[in-house]
Amino acid sequence: MPPVSNFTTSDLSELRARDMASLLHPFTNLTTLRQTGPLVIDRGKGVFVYGADGKDYVEAMGGLWCTALGWGEEELVETAAEQMRKLSFSHIFGGKSHEPAIALAEKLKEMAPFPVGKVFFANSGSEANDSQIKLMWYAANARGQKQRKKIIARNRAYHGVTLASASLTGLDAFHKSFDLPFDFTVRVDYPHYYRGAQPGESQEQYSARLAASLEATIQREGPDTIAAMFVEAVMGAGGAMVPPRGYFEAITPVLKKYGIFLVDDEVICGFGRTGNAFGCQTYNFQPDSMSIAKALSSAYLPISAVLLSPELVEIIEEEAVRIGGLWHAFTYSAHPVAAAVAVKTLEIYQRRDIFGHVRKVAPVFQGRLKALEAHPLVGEADGVGLIGAVEMVADKASKRNFEAAKGVGTRCGQFCQDEGIIVRALINDRIALCPPLVITEAEINEMFDRLERGLNRTLDWARREGIF
Repeated sequence: MPPVSNFTTSDLSELRARDMASLLHPFTNLTTLRQTGPLVIDRGKGVFVYGADGKDYVEAMGGLWCTALGWGEEELVETAAEQMRKLSFSHIFGGKSHEPAIALAEKLKEMAPFPVGKVFFANSGSEANDSQIKLMWYAANARGQKQRKKIIARNRAYHGVTLASASLTGLDAFHKSFDLPFDFTVRVDYPHYYRGAQPGESQEQYSARLAASLEATIQREGPDTIAAMFVEAVMGAGGAMVPPRGYFEAITPVLKKYGIFLVDDEVICGFGRTGNAFGCQTYNFQPDSMSIAKALSSAYLPISAVLLSPELVEIIEEEAVRIGGLWHAFTYSAHPVAAAVAVKTLEIYQRRDIFGHVRKVAPVFQGRLKALEAHPLVGEADGVGLIGAVEMVADKASKRNFEAAKGVGTRCGQFCQDEGIIVRALINDRIALCPPLVITEAEINEMFDRLERGLNRTLDWARREGIF
């Protein structure tokens, strides 16, 4: 364990004051922040991060669903330094290239669970999904199908925060005061058996009903107006919800029937999170294109990618030839340092059998998670691999949620932090878990011990407040 922080109480107070004077914090309740100040993180090692306050925290969210190899992985540090000395920057505009980008694209094509023609690089999941939208429109225009501009996305989906990708994101908080979503988005139901199934309905029956609803929506909108549907194998920021059995087997024939491309957002699920390399393998579906980011470099440097089927590549390249170029890119697309770190990350996954490790420890994780359904506050506890969530409810029998204004999830997140575990409070008082893939069985048990203490403190608080 690293030594305790060298920051004094005075140093920490100064850091917090500097933060409050200078930083605009995203995804943060600013009213609460002004009362509490930020948690300043000083260092990290393995699955732990260490605050400037001297405390250790199990980082049960892997940062933001992303730090798959944990903190302090020296091979990635050394790779970044070596590449920075050799070629600190280059780009792939105007026919330029470099070996790290070539090697990474080749490796991704090799790993992909569907035929991939070529790879386009960006810097974040939001940029990858924004690029997907543009390329879907580009392909539709190239095929002379200019009316195919609508994109299907599910309620409670999360696909990013750029203007276009935030339009696909199905969470109202990301639309308020931003004049979003844009009107190209078509919404369909999200697949959550606990919340969405009718009494007595099996998971397979529920999936069939969702597929029928999807087809009815397509027919209502007009099949020839829809370019693609975006999906997450496991819905991340919308609640860390796993799909019901048979869901993807039910919806993919519907999309194929109407010539609608399936875009697989693997930004969270990609690279072992569900126990397989990609979530689409866990849930048995084949996309036409894929967005990846986060664990692509274990989040050590920003990088993302769009993987495109040979059919889409052919359409896009023919149109680029016709109009004189593919006029979409980012300055840092295929940044050589980020690409080199990503190549090394993928090598580590394979050499250390990280995905096999996930499958080995997942039963412990899922067993401890499922056991939380016995807790008085918890209505559902579910997940897959090393991702999952608990949903706190005011009444188990009716599944009644707490009033949103009570902020039960946020309060639980703070209690958990006080107990030395960093979690994520999501919509409907769901507490998400997504630890580094390298977590051990002992660390899983320590993580859940701390989580249970946080839940117990939340229960005591809710009873004192008279809301439970």
